[in-house]
Amino acid sequence: MFLSRRGRWSRWRRWRRARPFWGGLFAVLAGAWICVLPLAPLKIMLQQGVAGIPSVLMGVVMIVLGLTAWFSPAQRSLAGVLTTVIATAALVLSNLGGFLIGTLLGILGGGLMFAWQPSRAPRAPAPAPAPPPQPSPTVHQDPQGAQS
Repeated sequence: MFLSRRGRWSRWRRWRRARPFWGGLFAVLAGAWICVLPLAPLKIMLQQGVAGIPSVLMGVVMIVLGLTAWFSPAQRSLAGVLTTVIATAALVLSNLGGFLIGTLLGILGGGLMFAWQPSRAPRAPAPAPAPPPQPSPTVHQDPQGAQS
């Protein structure tokens, strides 16, 4: 059975809103940007040597953290903090963090992941409070029993 276009769109919306989608997307884009820049043709990579390895590793880890935020929203806080730390470290270790673009995308994505909160289900309206009990018109008695 094929879902209608409207059904697929509403399913996509529900999936997207139930997780830190934009933070994960920015983290994946930042990781891809940082990871792809040092992947030059083989001649250039051989000249670059070991210096390109941190770039590729940081990019892959940022991609994994972005996917983690999508598929395990409960881990969003840790993924957001680690994405921000790795994006900041990429500034020093990886071609100025992908010429600043990767670092800025990573910091933005990490912040969005960390700040995202799941939406709460709408609450049912609270019932009206019961009226306060009316005092009974009885005679007040002395609590110590002086009036007998």
